[in-house]
Amino acid sequence: MHLIVLFGPQAVGKMSVGREIASRTTYRLLHNHATIEPLLEVFDWGTEPFDTLKREFRRRVIEEAVAYDLPGLVLTFAWALDVPADTEEVEWMIAPAVEAGARIDFVELYADVAIRLAREGTPERLASKPSKRDTEWARRDVITSNERWVLSTGPEVPFPLDHPHFVIDNTDLSAAEVAEKIIARLGLPT
Repeated sequence: MHLIVLFGPQAVGKMSVGREIASRTTYRLLHNHATIEPLLEVFDWGTEPFDTLKREFRRRVIEEAVAYDLPGLVLTFAWALDVPADTEEVEWMIAPAVEAGARIDFVELYADVAIRLAREGTPERLASKPSKRDTEWARRDVITSNERWVLSTGPEVPFPLDHPHFVIDNTDLSAAEVAEKIIARLGLPT
């Protein structure tokens, strides 16, 4: 199995790019809000049961993807790179793929805050992410998250894991163009 971890800040295009990769390959997609939205029906954001189930569900999906021998899985989420517990969670989450000897690639998407604010509230986001339907709140969250955490690698915060990693600035690229770049760079079967 091949695990592609697609990460970056909110509204950078992770889900859209993941969908484009899945539509062009035999890979499957588990995007961030596929785990978040059902849990929000039962538990409030950030509560212990919400966080526990979100983490466990993602890891279990990876475990079963490895056991089922899926050709590939694209996993998306935002990652506070300056929070050691977030990095530990990522390592724990991908451990089943690591232990199985799966190929693992980290692809980081980047776009500046102005672009991400403009992307907040698009029809695709609103349809797939009910928790983002209050677009004013979602835009404020983009700004406050950007101020609170480091959500992109750089000279101050290098990529913290020992896995292949590359960055795509998708400021001026469509999700389809980004997916094509990832497919070509990683040599994915189409």
